[in-house]
Amino acid sequence: MREISHLKNEPQWMLELRLKAFRQFQFLQNPPWGADLSGIDFENLRYFLRASDEKPSWDDVPPEVKKTFDKLGIPEAEKEVLAGVKAQYDSEVVYGSLKKQWLKDGVIFLSMDEGLKKHPELVREYFGKLIASNDNKYSALNTAVWSGGSFVYIPKGLR
Repeated sequence: MREISHLKNEPQWMLELRLKAFRQFQFLQNPPWGADLSGIDFENLRYFLRASDEKPSWDDVPPEVKKTFDKLGIPEAEKEVLAGVKAQYDSEVVYGSLKKQWLKDGVIFLSMDEGLKKHPELVREYFGKLIASNDNKYSALNTAVWSGGSFVYIPKGLR
């Protein structure tokens, strides 16, 4: 958690949140629902993978991964229907867009890393509120080692 937080240049409060969640993960039991995950060696997993020290771009994504996005119709489908799209490769977002209409209305749609850097007060207020780290063993693990993902903020009252 310390290495992930350091590599991402996160604020101290995010590191503290990660460490607290990891302590929860260590002490919480496997939930009685879902698949039996007791055979997984969580000490032997790699939780953060950065392809290089440079910020990855859509051009860096391997052709086979791009083919998967093509099969999903992204970014073609995005142009016609979606309000925005973020594509993640390994642990980082490599492509993203938001329709201009939503930008002018104050909607914020960024990678989580960008959201944390540009709007730390919003991330701090809302991060982990939908599913708390102490909800179950694996929500705690997710909070401890999260990387990537999307940050979406919609101003109150906007429809």
